[in-house]
Amino acid sequence: MSCAYVVGHITVKHPEKWAEYRSKVPETLAPWGAELVFRGKQVATLAGENAHSDIVVIRFPSVAAVNGWFSSSAYQALIPLRQQAAEMVLLSYEEA
Repeated sequence: MSCAYVVGHITVKHPEKWAEYRSKVPETLAPWGAELVFRGKQVATLAGENAHSDIVVIRFPSVAAVNGWFSSSAYQALIPLRQQAAEMVLLSYEEA
């Protein structure tokens, strides 16, 4: 079984709400065996276009775990706060 990843491309709109959201996400990840791999700010666009300045990468043990986490009541409860805090494109990938 290969790992799966959630990648978020983010533009923060309200830093205080974003900080609150970020502080609550880890407890939603733990039951799914997920771990934060990388969080950062873009320093350059080397090719193409990117509308967002921040990124987050989270590793899950499987695509099923990604789907379980995203549809969990714990994470779904955070979506309104996320939408107030930031514009985000959230993508799921599986290792090839």
